[in-house]
Amino acid sequence: MAKRIYDISWDEYQKLQLEERRPYLMQPDGAPYHTLFAQQFGLDLLERLAQSANEIRAIAKTREGSEFLKALLSHRRAMLYFSQPSSRTFLSFVSACQILGISTGEVRDTAISSEFKGESREDSVRTFSSYFDLIIMRTPEKGLAEHMAWVLSNSERPTPIINAGSGQDQHPTQALLDIYTLLRSFERSGGLRDRTVLFCGDLLRGRTVRSLSYLLTHYPNIRQVFVAPPQLQVGQDVQDVLKAKGADFALTGDFQGALPAADAVYMTRIQDEWDEKKGESARIDTSRFKFGAAELKLLAPRAILMHPLPRRDEIATVVDSDPRAMYWRQMRNGMWVRAALIAMTFGCDTAIHEHFRRNY
Repeated sequence: MAKRIYDISWDEYQKLQLEERRPYLMQPDGAPYHTLFAQQFGLDLLERLAQSANEIRAIAKTREGSEFLKALLSHRRAMLYFSQPSSRTFLSFVSACQILGISTGEVRDTAISSEFKGESREDSVRTFSSYFDLIIMRTPEKGLAEHMAWVLSNSERPTPIINAGSGQDQHPTQALLDIYTLLRSFERSGGLRDRTVLFCGDLLRGRTVRSLSYLLTHYPNIRQVFVAPPQLQVGQDVQDVLKAKGADFALTGDFQGALPAADAVYMTRIQDEWDEKKGESARIDTSRFKFGAAELKLLAPRAILMHPLPRRDEIATVVDSDPRAMYWRQMRNGMWVRAALIAMTFGCDTAIHEHFRRNY
């Protein structure tokens, strides 16, 4: 019998490991109903998502194709509830909704919502579910998206939730677009296997690193190298997951020494918005963990450089014109992946595949 999130109490659900929660969040065809964490995505689902994203971007190149896509979900409405600052993720989701014909509403400043009057975030989300068919949430509050998924699934009007970033915890759709970028970058040179992926920067508090690191364990012979100052090195929770998966990984503080062996370099900014004491991140010496002209010379000719953005000074602008700099294409990839995910959530990825098969 299929498991449903309304079949389990919140207390029981919380006691489950992330991978144990997966069955409660999925639809009968294996697609996610709620998208909350990277552990929902196995290799088959990642390949299905990448294929759908490729088909959507091909179909959207023509007027006729674009009109077909916009008719798929023109009867649906999505609320973008972003109580944490965002521009790229927000616009990427808005664009993804537009591709599929979904109308959108938004709350980006809780000071102009009823939360200013004291309404809880839980009540705000319940209110949104009365008007919209999908809620896309970005919040500084860890676990809020997951809790609201349980609440709404146990309400009279169940509504799917997509986690667009929750606290320092997870950013699953960023990890999906990162995997998609890696797949497209290496599709003509052997695929995403037998590769070394180097993470550099604030790895302790970077939720994009946590989510992507897990997804990489699905691919064969991927070595993960974590480069950071000791205070910002990747957390023990991530290391424990990698050990349990039998993944090959290493921790180091030698950025330049690790660069030549990398097939992909994933840079991150300092996440000082999570400082417990104001200014504590500024006291960490991060001068050896930046990518500039000298590092570009050490990067392999067929390697790629990624960044979830926004950046500060961890990648010099002189690098932007190098063909190995992938972060601008990475952002555009996010729009296609998120469109594919939304299509999958509403069960129309099969129609997209059939249209593509008949016409392309």
